[in-house]
Amino acid sequence: MSIKTKIIATVGPACDNIETLQAMVDEGVNAFRLNMSHGDEAAKRNLYSLIQSLKMADGQRPCILTDLAGPKIRITDVVDNLTLEAGQSISITNERGADEDHISVTAGVGFTDVSEGAKILINDGRIQLKVVEAESHHSIKCRTEIGGLVEPRKGVNFPGITLDVPTLTDQDKADLKMALECGADWIALSFVRSAEDLDEVVAVMNEAGKHLPVMAKIEKWEALNDVDAITEAFDAVMVARGDLGVEIPAEQVPLAQKQIIDVAGTLGKPVVIATQMLESMVDSRTPTRAEVSDIANAIFDGVDALMVTGETAAGNYPVDVIQTLKRVIRETELATHSGRTSLPEDVNHTADAISHAVCEIAMDLDINIILTMTHSGSTAQMISRYRPQAAVLALTPFDQIARQLQLVWGVTPVKVGKYDNIEAVPDVCNAVLSERQLIGSGDSYVITGGVPMGVAGTTNYLSVQTF
Repeated sequence: MSIKTKIIATVGPACDNIETLQAMVDEGVNAFRLNMSHGDEAAKRNLYSLIQSLKMADGQRPCILTDLAGPKIRITDVVDNLTLEAGQSISITNERGADEDHISVTAGVGFTDVSEGAKILINDGRIQLKVVEAESHHSIKCRTEIGGLVEPRKGVNFPGITLDVPTLTDQDKADLKMALECGADWIALSFVRSAEDLDEVVAVMNEAGKHLPVMAKIEKWEALNDVDAITEAFDAVMVARGDLGVEIPAEQVPLAQKQIIDVAGTLGKPVVIATQMLESMVDSRTPTRAEVSDIANAIFDGVDALMVTGETAAGNYPVDVIQTLKRVIRETELATHSGRTSLPEDVNHTADAISHAVCEIAMDLDINIILTMTHSGSTAQMISRYRPQAAVLALTPFDQIARQLQLVWGVTPVKVGKYDNIEAVPDVCNAVLSERQLIGSGDSYVITGGVPMGVAGTTNYLSVQTF
């Protein structure tokens, strides 16, 4: 409970062994991201098994965030050593094979609402093309503005151009089914464009008869136009700054990040910041001062979790990355004042009012411990929304709910035995407090939960108890 901002680390060749992963957990990793863009089925299944063999301090395993690859558009065919020069004409197409005048991209993608002068960016914008005309629904003629060597498998972005691509590819559907089978706790959906994109994920889950919370990755220009509805529909959002910084001008990303954090905070949804948090530590044991400031500012703004990607997946110092991240989080949180927020003007649920009141009472009475009794995780998540100074322990009888709460700011999930009635709650709480030695005799704590028990979103009581 020493830090409140959560840490998510990406698994890759640099850390895909039990010794390194366990060391990362010991240093503070709450969740591991499994990137479905890489590896075959056997390799992916092995990663699930690997994470499930790890142990956190409380004996539980870390949370698993399965990141679906999504319809990433890449160069599929290009002539050898094609180096574009400024002013050179070239067509982006999936209607034919590559030659000196054509670069082939992912099959099936269609281009709609193509305007003359729109940009097409290759390899994170290192190569930039300007649209001359749409030759067809599957081919665009362009002029090179910034040239360079065009290589296979590099990503291609189409900011300002509406793409006709599926929300889930066939590979995504297979990976999602595998995630449901193999023990994932969260699903991240890549390249979300609208709130309706969630429907396809839910349909696969309905078919499988199992549901997990879904996080929307905000990395497309269209998503910024619908971010309120997306955040409301999904269970959490991620600011995926890599592709987002290509889809919109890089100088607009900081403001977009702040706006997304604000929307998530208003709606009470967890928000994750990802990409290049500690990029220099891929090759260095120490971060740059700019990276430290970037992390601190995200915490000041109210982020729930910070996610490192290439730093742990492919870098030379994955454990050092986690140690650095934890140090910066701790120092920043020591410097922050209460994040207490006002009750939203449009509140119309008892649960919202109770959650807010819990935080107010804890602050007014100088109480340092809040215990939430939760079956779905919603009670703990609503309290986290108000950023209380007090420690928040989420007591739940379900392993998976405990793991899912590892992504929520300030919440320490605790697995407890099943409790059937409200009369049993104080005894359950006292047992946890006694075991963890979190409180002294005669000190007070706040309990909150819902009656009837086991019904999500029914937070309707609070009680101040003396230990």
